[in-house]
Order: sequence, then C-alpha cells, then structure tokens
Amino acid sequence: MKKLLIIGLLAGCSSSPEVRYAVPEIVTDARVSIAYSSVEVLDVSLPAYAELDEIFIETPDGALNSSDLLWADDPSRGATLELSRALALITGRAVANEPWPFERYPQARVEVRVEEFVASYRTNEFRLAGQYFVAGQDDAGPDRSGLFRVGVALPPEPAPAQIAAARGQAMALLAEQIAREGLR
Repeated sequence: MKKLLIIGLLAGCSSSPEVRYAVPEIVTDARVSIAYSSVEVLDVSLPAYAELDEIFIETPDGALNSSDLLWADDPSRGATLELSRALALITGRAVANEPWPFERYPQARVEVRVEEFVASYRTNEFRLAGQYFVAGQDDAGPDRSGLFRVGVALPPEPAPAQIAAARGQAMALLAEQIAREGLR
C-alpha cells in the first residue's frame, strides 16, 4: 500500500504544469459613431475545432491540426468578451455580452457566426471568417447582416504569443467592421 502511494505521489510530481496562452488586452485607436446607445453581443458561435481549448494550425496543405498549445480561456467565451470590449472601445457606447447586465434592454443585438478561426501557416495569418447579424430592438434601427473575412499577418512559424496577439487584433478588426457596416 505504501509503495502504491509513493508511486502515485511521484507520478503526480513529475507531470509538468499546463501552459495556456491568453489573448492580450485589445487596444484600438479606431472610433466609429453608431446609431445605437447600447449593444448586446450574443455568444460568438465558433466551428467545432475552434470550440476546443487547443490552438489549431492550418498547415500548408490546408489541414487543421491541433498544435498541443492551449488557449487560456474557453474560446467562445474569450471571443465574445474580446468582441464586446473592442466594440465598446470603438463606439464609446454601452456594450456587454449576454446575459445583458443592465436594467434597460439594449437597443441592438449582435450575433456572430464564425466559419474560420485559425492560425494559418498556409497564408501566414490569423484568419476569421463568417457572418454577423445586427438586430435593432423595439424599432431602434434596421436589421442588418454582413459577411466578414479578417486576416492579421503572422510570421512564418509564429510563437504562441504572436498567435494570441494576432487573434486579438483580428477581433478588433471584426468589431470595427461590425460598427461601420452593421451598427451605423
């Protein structure tokens, strides 16, 4: 019994700690005036591979491989928070992700459905592609939708921190596009 306990303790001590990579705080100089005073961002919908904690890499032949690198936050939650923060910075308006935390309901809701969310060694970029939807609430404005394809350059064989930073920049560019085209 003591022998099993010692082996168990040694096995526990020999495992290395899990390393995860956080997306740096989004910073943007873009400013866009929008038609709404408040905006709710619904949970960002990601493709199945991007819902996992692993950072996926698109190889030169187009395959999506797990890199064995891990995101620091749940990818959907993180993307939603990144988009909300970027929209708030860009528009200067009350922006929050669901569930809406304020007493008065938002004037608009934004839904984003992502088809691509990947660091690509094929194109040397972090790429987001998909569709967004803006629903004006209580006749506050028209419903709109649009397609997006955003890429942020990556060096060949980027470090994990470079991939995380590119993801943050891509989310800021997406927020700017939604503000300019969907929330005007």
